[in-house]
Amino acid sequence: MGSKFPVTLLDKIKQYATHAQTPVSLKQMVEFGRVPSQATLLSATRFAHHELPIRLAYRVVELESLPHSLSEMPSVIKVKDWYTQSFNELIEFPKPEDYGVPRSAIVQKTGPVKYYNDAVNQPPSPPPPELVAYNNEFSKTLENIKRRHDPVVTTLAQGIQEVKDHWNRQSSPLTSDVTGVPLPSAVQQFLDRFYLSRIGIRMLIGQHVSLAKSAIDPRSTPPDHVGIICTKTNLRKVAQEAADNARFICQEYYGLWGGPEIKLLSSEDIEFMYVPSHLHHMLFELLKNSLRAVVERFGEDADSYPEIRVVVAAGKEDITIKVSDEGGGIPRRGMPLIWTYLYTTASTPMLEEGYNKSDFKAPLAGFGYGLPLSRLYARYFGGDLRLISMEGYGTDAYLHLSRLSDSEEPLQ
Repeated sequence: MGSKFPVTLLDKIKQYATHAQTPVSLKQMVEFGRVPSQATLLSATRFAHHELPIRLAYRVVELESLPHSLSEMPSVIKVKDWYTQSFNELIEFPKPEDYGVPRSAIVQKTGPVKYYNDAVNQPPSPPPPELVAYNNEFSKTLENIKRRHDPVVTTLAQGIQEVKDHWNRQSSPLTSDVTGVPLPSAVQQFLDRFYLSRIGIRMLIGQHVSLAKSAIDPRSTPPDHVGIICTKTNLRKVAQEAADNARFICQEYYGLWGGPEIKLLSSEDIEFMYVPSHLHHMLFELLKNSLRAVVERFGEDADSYPEIRVVVAAGKEDITIKVSDEGGGIPRRGMPLIWTYLYTTASTPMLEEGYNKSDFKAPLAGFGYGLPLSRLYARYFGGDLRLISMEGYGTDAYLHLSRLSDSEEPLQ
C-alpha cells in the first residue's frame, strides 16, 4: 500500500478485511426504520459503525492487488485513498459511552452484530442531548463519506480507460485498437465486485442519513417512505419520469424537436416496496440506449420514428419490465460484450479534472457502464437484467425485480 497513511492503519485494514460482511435485505431495513427514534438510530449507528469499516477494508485490499498494473494508476490510487480515509474516520469515531451518552440509553451487545437488532433502552422523552448529538455527529460523518465517494465510478472508469488505451498503444494481446474489445476477465470480475459493494455501502449510508433526519423531523420523510425506501413505489410514475428524462437528454444530444416516443403499457397501477432512485437509474439507462439506437438507425433528420414500448407484467413474486425498440439490434457475436465495462460503440468522452458526478447520466453514451451497472442494481435486491436482440430489427431488455423484498445483498 502507499505511504500516505501510517503502517498501523494499513495493518488494521488488512485485519478488518478478514471479517465477515453482514448482508441485509430491503424488508429488514423497512421493518427496522418504520418508527425512527433516537434509540433505534443509536442501534443503527452501532451496526453501521461495525459494518462499514469491514466493507471498506475489503475494497482497499482489493484495490491494492489489482492485475495488469491497475493498482499503480493515479485514478485507482485516488479511489483507494478515499476508501482508506473513510475507513479511518469510521474506526476513529468514538463509541457512545465515550461520547457521554448515558449508560441508561445503552445496552451492552452480546453475540455477533446483526442488522439493527441490538437491544437498546428507550431513553426518556425527550432523549438525552448527548444521545441526539452523538447520532447527529455520526450521520454527518456518513454524509461526508458519501460526498467524498461521489466521483468513485467516474474516477475509477477514467483510470481503467487509461490502462486500456495504454494496452492499445502497445498492441497488447489483451486488447486491440478495435472499439469495444473487452477488458480481461479478472478486471471485469473485480469491477462487478467493487461496484456491487459500492451500491451496498451507499445504500446503508443513504438509509441511515435519511432515518437520522426523520428522527429529528418526521416531516422530512416523504409519504410512504422509510428512509430512502418507498413502501409504495409507483412503477408507472417512476417509469414516466425516467422516460421524460431520457427523451430530454436524447433531444439535447441530437438537437431534435421531437424524437422517438416512449409508450408505457401496463394493465394495472403497480405499487411495491423498492428504492425509487435505483428503479429510475435502471429504466433511464435502458430507455437512453433504446432512444440512441432508434435515432442512429433512422437518422437525425427522419420525419418519424418507431415508438419505444415499455411493457410491465406483475406476478406474485416478480415484476418484469420489458423495454422494446426497433433500433436495429445487436449482432449475436456482440451480445456477450454488452455486459463488459468500457465496451461501447460510441466515442468515449474525456472527463474534466474535478468531475465529481456519481453516475453517467449527462452524456448519452460513450462510457460503456450503463448496462453493467444497471444489472448490478437489479441484482442487488434479488432481480436481474437480460437482453434479447434481433439484428436488423431491434432489442428487448427484460428487467426483473423481486416483489418479496427478502433477498439479502449478494456481498463478495
